[in-house]
Amino acid sequence: MSRLLIVVDMQKDFIDGALGFEGADRIIPGIAEKISEYEKSGDEIVYTLDTHHEDYMNTQEGRNLPVPHCIEGTDGYLVCDGLRDLLDGKKVFKKPTFGSLELGNYINGKDYSEIEVCGLVSNICVVSNAVIAKAAAAEAEIIVDRNLTASFDPKLGEEVFDILSGIQVTVR
Repeated sequence: MSRLLIVVDMQKDFIDGALGFEGADRIIPGIAEKISEYEKSGDEIVYTLDTHHEDYMNTQEGRNLPVPHCIEGTDGYLVCDGLRDLLDGKKVFKKPTFGSLELGNYINGKDYSEIEVCGLVSNICVVSNAVIAKAAAAEAEIIVDRNLTASFDPKLGEEVFDILSGIQVTVR
């Protein structure tokens, strides 16, 4: 059985762009180390990109979070410095909302022993994709390392770890 690493939305707009926040950049070195670890062991690495278009403000998300971000083709859409080269050539899932059903369908039926989820933002896209991974691979251990994710709201960022533990996701 193999392992899967899912790197969630490590895009410039979440680090120092439209929705950037203090502390988002601190997880980059740890994620880079994690990617190297998975590569050395021959395990799989995929990543997601929050993907919006010019009509973002007309979407449900745009009406509730009226800050254009991760618009495909802009600088803020790009994977952050420090991870871009490491993720180049890996399978990518472009998602128009918080979680990726395409990612869940990809995971479904594969024999992973562990699926580790890291990236941004812990209480939004990380938790959404961890839940999808749990649904798609019920027997795999789903792992979220609290040091490899961050939130613009420290309180919500911490509370999400209790929620994840409650649905049998391993929080380290």
